[in-house]
Amino acid sequence: MKKKVIISWSSGKDSTLTLIRLLQNPDYEVVALYTTHVANEVPFQVTPISVVQMQADLAGLPLIAIELPTVFPANNEYQSLVVTGLKECGIEFDVIAFGDMFCNGIVEYRKSYIEAAGWECVFPLVGQSSRELAEEIISCGIKTILVTTDGTQLDNQFCGQEYTMQLLSELPGQVDPCGEDGEFHTLVIEAPCFRGSIALSDIRVDEQERFTYLRYQASVLQK
Repeated sequence: MKKKVIISWSSGKDSTLTLIRLLQNPDYEVVALYTTHVANEVPFQVTPISVVQMQADLAGLPLIAIELPTVFPANNEYQSLVVTGLKECGIEFDVIAFGDMFCNGIVEYRKSYIEAAGWECVFPLVGQSSRELAEEIISCGIKTILVTTDGTQLDNQFCGQEYTMQLLSELPGQVDPCGEDGEFHTLVIEAPCFRGSIALSDIRVDEQERFTYLRYQASVLQK
């Protein structure tokens, strides 16, 4: 029997690679995506929930949207909201998958509340080098745009650029190739698992004190 899995979905490249790997894994059946949001935007990517829904529709999967009161609620409140949202989603599942890459305590943290609720945790990307994962993301056909940059770590000129091998070559040496230290966040607009793509228009760069965000209008282009 295949294990039914829900994927934690950020709207970016890491969760998309996680989805692709699990779709190819005969041990799993992907049944849904889930995301957390604050005021109808995914934190860090600041992706509108309407755009996340476009991605889920293109992937042919239901989206479970769990609202948070703030970007950084207390741990017990965050965990309770996530677990309750998943329990009440009406979808049968056994496993939650996460796109985390670093062995920095995040695996143990996720397991502490997910496994306590009775589900299994899987981490398909943990343990691989960021460079290998970056190259896999690009080579497998995931098209993604940098939509947030942290000005303390990466120049805001990178905001709005496509994530390509050329961009990787231009990143400063101290910047992780996948942005795993928070240097940048991405929005996936096309992927092998999508039945179409997302077009961005009315694009503008929103420079704030520390972070720079890409603002846009989005629409779906069907295949």
